[in-house]
Amino acid sequence: MFLASASLLTGCGLLPGGDDREEVTLWLMKGSATAGFVERFTKEFEKEHPSLSLKVEIQEWGGITGKVDQALKSDDHDTAPDVIEVGNTQVAQYVDGGGLVDLTLESMRDLGMDDWLPGLADPGRFGGSQYGIPWYAANRVVIYNKDVFAEAGVSKPPKTRDQWLADTARINDSGNQGIYLAGQDWYTLSGFIWDEGGDLAKESGNIWEGTLDTPAALRGMDFYRQLQELGNGPKDADEENPPQAEVFAKGDVGQIITVPGTAQTIVEENPALKGKLGFFPVPGKTAAKPGAVFTGGSDLVVREKTDNRAGAVELIKALAGEKWQIDLAKTMNYVPNKTTLAEAVSGDEGSAAMAEGAAHGRATPNSPRWAAVEGDNPIKAYMTQVLTGTDPEAAAEAASKRITKTLDLRTR
Repeated sequence: MFLASASLLTGCGLLPGGDDREEVTLWLMKGSATAGFVERFTKEFEKEHPSLSLKVEIQEWGGITGKVDQALKSDDHDTAPDVIEVGNTQVAQYVDGGGLVDLTLESMRDLGMDDWLPGLADPGRFGGSQYGIPWYAANRVVIYNKDVFAEAGVSKPPKTRDQWLADTARINDSGNQGIYLAGQDWYTLSGFIWDEGGDLAKESGNIWEGTLDTPAALRGMDFYRQLQELGNGPKDADEENPPQAEVFAKGDVGQIITVPGTAQTIVEENPALKGKLGFFPVPGKTAAKPGAVFTGGSDLVVREKTDNRAGAVELIKALAGEKWQIDLAKTMNYVPNKTTLAEAVSGDEGSAAMAEGAAHGRATPNSPRWAAVEGDNPIKAYMTQVLTGTDPEAAAEAASKRITKTLDLRTR
């Protein structure tokens, strides 16, 4: 059952179109765009494409994988979508199951793929072809309490990892928590591993293997350990247990690593912190560029069984184009899909920090079975083991073996 459509979002009779128009259906995920954005976009899209009528249907994230799988197999053009918003790391599993249109030509010819954020573009690519078109991105930054920093004599955000550790230790020694970092925040760990030149898993000859036990990945984990020790974050839980925004809102924590939108939750919890929060990109190994971060967000895909491929492509060209990318980014505090559009969010401190990091963003391994790894995540258990004294190499080797087994396509 669909939750909403463009006609419901904008009011009956408001949208142009009629029986002479060919309908193109778009599935958007709940919370990805406001009703106002959908209304503005729909009116403008139909005005610029007189032969098309746009139908937008809003979907819940819960259970969406099964719904998309069914839609990709459906021959019912009256109910199945033409264009679908999917999580950027979900594209590989849908390609593997069959049913998506190869959009490589359109990406090169019409969509300016050379400027796309790598964290959105790379997971949308499978077998050398582009199936997922980057739509929007969101990634972690550091939110800090300006008063807590000032009390410790830290006058400006750090630019390097070494300075970050030194500043955080200084804050921690001043009586406040230097940082609240939960022991199982594996997305943050991923960035540290990527910065060292490592990865969570690697593919060779169509075989995926876990790589947490490589020297580079172990260095990333060691940095995580050093940083995590400069606060009182639990070693056996992730960032939602308890929610780190609630912990930070108490006012005695120097910083947390999260998306900028978390600042709204913090201020709601503690209005006294309004105007006292700052943002900076996760520091890198040198001041030349910020650290690598996991890029979350969404890609747009076209259902192979669509009976309106031309209309679907026109819809994606509009949604992924400069005008509506800037509108969406400003409306939702997202990062636009291209590095060349980062200036559009420069006026907002949190979004600007996020865009700076997104230029060096990455995604999880592009395996169709990566979702199964996250479902019973051995990375979290590995992190807790290291943080509680287990030999890092032994723990990493065991976790890597579990990842390898889960990613083995021959076991399906």
